[in-house]
Amino acid sequence: MQMIGKAGKAAAIAAIAALALTACGRSETATGGSTTGGEAFPQNSSIGVALPQKTSENWVLAEKLFNDGLNGAGFKADVQFANGGVSEQQNQISAMVTKGAKVIIVGAIDGAQLGTQLKQAKDAGATVIAYDRLLLNTENVDYYVAYDNFKVGVLQGEALLKGMQEKKPQGPYNVELFAGSPDDANAKVFFDGAMSVLKPKIDDGTLKVLSGQTSFEQAVTQGWKAENAQRRADTLLTGSYGSATLDGVLSPNDTIARAVLTSVKASGKPLPVITGQDSEVESVKSILAGEQYSTINKDTRELVDHAITMVKDIQAGKKPEINDDKSYNNKVKTVPAYLLEPVIVTKENVKTAYANDPVLGPLTK
Repeated sequence: MQMIGKAGKAAAIAAIAALALTACGRSETATGGSTTGGEAFPQNSSIGVALPQKTSENWVLAEKLFNDGLNGAGFKADVQFANGGVSEQQNQISAMVTKGAKVIIVGAIDGAQLGTQLKQAKDAGATVIAYDRLLLNTENVDYYVAYDNFKVGVLQGEALLKGMQEKKPQGPYNVELFAGSPDDANAKVFFDGAMSVLKPKIDDGTLKVLSGQTSFEQAVTQGWKAENAQRRADTLLTGSYGSATLDGVLSPNDTIARAVLTSVKASGKPLPVITGQDSEVESVKSILAGEQYSTINKDTRELVDHAITMVKDIQAGKKPEINDDKSYNNKVKTVPAYLLEPVIVTKENVKTAYANDPVLGPLTK
């Protein structure tokens, strides 16, 4: 996986500035000071990792990688899933503080509802790292490690257009838009990235959204749940596509993509070009079969590895490496971030994209 190039990063930031995203996303103006290295702590200290619900394969993999990686580095890993919801994650973080965790890595269910617990962590002297999802409305977060989520959306929007043009060189194209869960800070960033590509095409008539549902609020999928996406797709197909063809669907992840494809198959209509994210096994198989058009490869191994590298630096009293200190404004401060580069995957490059992946690589041979 390549890290973010200067040109790609500059383009993404320029696009974000044009959209004036200033909260729970990216902003050109830094409003918080840089975090500095702190005092070293014993290597065998407890490190808390608070993960959300098991809504994708990548979260399940992250649990194993954090346990193996932190314990292997000599730390005491305390990795917890909050399958019971936000209140369970709040309790888990408080327990990590009580047990003396020196660093707490948080993949939030809802990044805006952990303020009390994050203050407890900082008051106890812990360093807080937001993992994959930005922590919102709090000054009590030190770093953010994630893939460039706005660029994820840009890649999805570009893939949707390319896929439809490959099937039908001339438009217009009928499309529908799906977004992630509104309590996930990343969901709107994905959507805004995609819409930076798609909205001009909607405005000039190249793309037609027959349902009229073009806003994030209209497109959301509560909880990222497949059944919610499938139910909405059923309604859209019945209400807006009686005799019309659905050419393409913006889907923010693989779970939603497969749910929409299930709905379209049940309707008897031709399958649309549809995007995804997360490189889930069933979606990679679907891409190979010519059904799902694309996914996004965000290698969880590299993301966890960099989070653990941050922990090692903090343990040694060093300031962790960051490559973006201006873009991620959580409404209270701009959080110093390390962003990894996402990769679009279609049938065209699926073999090379997963050549070194121990799970997905064998599927593509």
